[in-house]
Order: sequence, then structure tokens, then C-alpha cells
Amino acid sequence: MMSFSLLHSPHSLNLNLHPHAHFSQPSPFPMSILRRLTLTLRPRLHHNRHRRTATTCAAVRQDTTLWTPAPLSEVEPAAESLFHIAVDISATPDLVESHTRAGQYLQLRVPDAPKPVFLAIASPPKLASARGAFEFLVKSVKGSTAEALCALKRGDLVELSSVMGNGFDISRIDPPEKFGTVIVFATGSGISPIRSLVESGFGAAQRSDVRLYYGARNLQRMAYQDRFKEWESSGVKIVPVLSQPDDSWSGERGYVQEAFKKVKQISNPLSTGAVLCGQKEMTEEVTSILVADGVSGEKILKNF
Repeated sequence: MMSFSLLHSPHSLNLNLHPHAHFSQPSPFPMSILRRLTLTLRPRLHHNRHRRTATTCAAVRQDTTLWTPAPLSEVEPAAESLFHIAVDISATPDLVESHTRAGQYLQLRVPDAPKPVFLAIASPPKLASARGAFEFLVKSVKGSTAEALCALKRGDLVELSSVMGNGFDISRIDPPEKFGTVIVFATGSGISPIRSLVESGFGAAQRSDVRLYYGARNLQRMAYQDRFKEWESSGVKIVPVLSQPDDSWSGERGYVQEAFKKVKQISNPLSTGAVLCGQKEMTEEVTSILVADGVSGEKILKNF
């Protein structure tokens, strides 16, 4: 006699069947029920096989990441809840050479942290070549890998993935003589790859109107203020926008998209480009405003 176990039922049902085509005794289950049970079992077995295969494939994909150990060379506060992190990559020339464009990013892994964190590289590519370092602006979020990173000290080891992403493709808004207006938008730690862009140089001095709308909650949360003078000398006008300033603040209030809408000043949409990095809501709203005013979507650059 052969025994069949019906795994889909909450209670195990055992059917004793004769090995031939007919029942040796009347079955307590009608044939219609048995057919339905058979049809139910087959898709489930197929689904389980598919799920196991997908899990195995995912594990293989995860294992393909190449991790490079490197020591921290700087861990310093940059603003409230933001930290300046520098990693010494002088011993890994391949990693140095892989950073070719502002806006690129990588994964960083911290010992004992559950998962890596994606970070945009804040330093320009030329800094990696000159000093053998990657610099990051990291927001410390409670319970995150970023928080664990910001708690480390100089000399502690982290692991870096290869550099990823295409960065900001400035060739789409070149030459400067043809695209005289470039509006840059950044919020919070989104200023990180914008710093890389400004300090890499994108012909700002040769353009007629380059503005950076930089949003933060207040001045205490606004990183890189010590660099503003240098950035402005390169041809970038800085427009700080605070959403929750104190009473002494006389500059722009609210959000960067609102500050931009008030003035716009786009004389020729066909010769205008834009660069965006920050909160999703901001990037979507700014993109809609620019496109509605005639700026080509191809000239609105993002790094993700």
C-alpha cells in the first residue's frame, strides 16, 4: 500500500491507495476533491522551487561586491548631526583612479554593522589623485550604519566598494558659452556631491548666471559654510534657504523650490541647465517647475 501526505492541509491527511488504477476499497474522498488537491499541490511545489532559486541567485549577486579595507583619516563634526569623514585610499590606486566624475558614490561597510551604507563622494576627483583620500558628508541617523560610522575614530578600518554611478554629466550643459544659466539645488546632506561638482569646476566663471539654492533647517545644520567664499569666487552665487531659522535670519525662508519660484530669472530656457541633489519631493517639484518654464529635461542633471 502507498501512503500520500497532503501538506497543504492544516491537518495531515493520509490516503491509503492501491498501487493499481482502481481503489481496493471505497475512498472516503470523492475524486473531484482529489483532483483539486493535486492541482493545488503542483503550483505550490513550483512556487517553492522558484523561491529557492531566487534566494540562491540573490546570494550570488551579493557575493560579487569587491570590498577594499581602508583606514579613516578624519572624523570631525561638520554641522549639527553631520560629520566630515575622510578615508585614506592611498594604498589602493585602482580605487583612486575609479573616481572620475562629481556625483559618483560607493558603499561603505562598518565592522559589526548589519548592512553597508551608500555615500556620495564629497571631494572632487582631483583630491583622490593628489592626497589619496575620499571625503564624505555623513548624516548620523540613530540606529543606522551611518551612526556607527560617525562614532569611529581616526585609524579605524572600514571597507569600501568600487565607485559607482555616472555622476553629473556636465557635457549635457556644455559649452559654458551656450548654457550661460545653471541653477543648482541641494538640501541637507545632498550638498555633498554638489561640493564635489563646484570644486571640480564646471566652467562657472565662464557662465553668466550660476546659482546654488542650498536648503537646511537652520544655520547650525548647514555644512560647508566655511567654503562659501571660495565657491563664490569660482563664479557660483550661494543662496542659503532656511526652513526653521531664528529671528535674526534675514535671508530666504522656507524651501529651496519656493525661494526659486519667487525669482526664477530664467531669461532663455534653451540655454539653461540645472543640477539637483536632495530630498525626492524637492527634486520632483523643481524638475516640474523647470520643465514647465521650457527647460529641457535632458539638461536637468541628477546623480542617481
